[in-house]
Amino acid sequence: MALFGNAHTVDPVAAQQDYARLLGQGERVHAAYLLIRDTMLFTDRRLIMVDKQGITGKKVEYHSVPYRSITHFSVETAGTFDLDAELKIWLSGSATPIEKTFTKGVDIYEVQAILTQFVSG
Repeated sequence: MALFGNAHTVDPVAAQQDYARLLGQGERVHAAYLLIRDTMLFTDRRLIMVDKQGITGKKVEYHSVPYRSITHFSVETAGTFDLDAELKIWLSGSATPIEKTFTKGVDIYEVQAILTQFVSG
C-alpha cells in the first residue's frame, strides 16, 4: 500500500480482477495507478476514479468519466523543489478541473500518453 504521497502503477490484470464489479461486459483495464488510497483506472471505455473516504477508507466514491466528456487536460511535471506532478482534467459542462497529484513513483508522461490515446481515439 502506498503511504505519504507515494504513488505507483498497478498491474492492469490485478486491477481488472479487483474492480471487476465496476466493469461492463468486455471492458478491459489498460492501466491503473494507486495514489495514496485512491486509484485511477484507464479502461478501453472510460476513466474510473476510485476515491476512498474517511479514516477507514470503507466509504468509497466511484467516478466514471467517459473519455468523450473530457474537453482537455494538462500535466504539470515535478520540479526541483516541488516533487509532485499534477494531472488536471476538464469535463464538458464544468469549469473546474478534476485534479490528481502524482509523486515521482509514477511517470506523468506515461499517464499523459495513455490519456491522449483514449481521449483522441
